[in-house]
Amino acid sequence: MSNAALKCVKGNKIANRQVISEVLLESAKQNKDILVLTSDSRGSATLVSFGKELPNQIIEVGIAEQNLVGIASGLAASGKKPFVASPACFLSMRSIEQIKVDVAYSNTNVKLLGISGGVSYGALGMSHHSLQDLAVTRAIPGLDVMMPADRHETKKMIEALIDYDWPVYLRIGRNPVEDSYTSDDYEFQIGKAVTMKDGNDITIIAAGETVRVALDSAVALQQEGIDCRVINMHTIKPLDLEAIIKAAEETKRIITIEEHSIYGGLGSAVAEVVSQNLPVPVKILGLPDEPVIAGKSAEVFDYYGLSVDNVMKIAIQMVRSR
Repeated sequence: MSNAALKCVKGNKIANRQVISEVLLESAKQNKDILVLTSDSRGSATLVSFGKELPNQIIEVGIAEQNLVGIASGLAASGKKPFVASPACFLSMRSIEQIKVDVAYSNTNVKLLGISGGVSYGALGMSHHSLQDLAVTRAIPGLDVMMPADRHETKKMIEALIDYDWPVYLRIGRNPVEDSYTSDDYEFQIGKAVTMKDGNDITIIAAGETVRVALDSAVALQQEGIDCRVINMHTIKPLDLEAIIKAAEETKRIITIEEHSIYGGLGSAVAEVVSQNLPVPVKILGLPDEPVIAGKSAEVFDYYGLSVDNVMKIAIQMVRSR
């Protein structure tokens, strides 16, 4: 990926959940085996139009996440391609046993779409925040874990998952996010990280909405004479080990940024690889081990240092202290 990603015009108004709905609708029109299941979340997942156009390919289970996952698993075992859309905070917690046993252990081709993830439910607070989902799901054998950076990558990811015969947990936010890519005209591969910007002084590895923070930080660091590499780790599992080890070897320092607890998520995954292969300093930026404040995503990010100013401060300290 060239540095063209840094030239994106800000002001995107299209949410990732809308993109998912559009891709699934067009794909389901061509393939009657594609089904969508929701837990009283048709509106939240922007699937109202899907239901109107393909009423026989959407199943409303109601507020019963365990049943939602169990039914999807049964449909997958019958040869269908179910996509489950439910708020990430409930899908990844209330139905985790069904995800573990009915989906992963049973190897049923279910795609779990955790919508409104991270802190995107904002003022609803800890009950509606999902900041443990990556830690829980990536520890389950037989389950891939993914998080797209923007609407373009969301489109590429869902298109790839249509014919991807493996259980997946995918988390997106609720609101439109700034573009990280200029378009969807690029090669996307599950399990293969994307180098959004080359650099030799330090590497920032990010996933989901924090990819844009990483890119903006890299631009700002360039003004300080620091050449920053940016890696978009859209697939948390299977992790791109090669990209991480190469970054450790070539830049000697790594910062990870994620909309997740500092425990068990992207930062932990990267640190596990680095510590066992090529130990270098790693700084994990995420949400602390406490109930986080309620507020808009940008407010929460800024409060906890998931911001360009804080990333710059840490990067400059890491580079100039060695």
